Amino acid sequence: MKNITLAIDEETLEQGREYAKRRNMSFNALVRDILKKTVKPASGGMFEETFRIADEAHGNSEGRTWTREEIHERSFGRE
Repeated sequence: MKNITLAIDEETLEQGREYAKRRNMSFNALVRDILKKTVKPASGGMFEETFRIADEAHGNSEGRTWTREEIHERSFGRE
């Protein structure tokens, strides 16, 4: 296994360490797990799984559509 150097801001690092600790894993194991799930084709990848779930959800907007502006406003909680 290769070692790498990763540049990351202090706040993100601390949040990552806390997240890993809550899951009883090291920060290194967390980063390895995220990378495996994200970039390794054999594992299906995180994005592929997300799209699979969305495709199977069979959501229905009942014909409602949104403009780009409405979507942007909603993403920041401004209505």
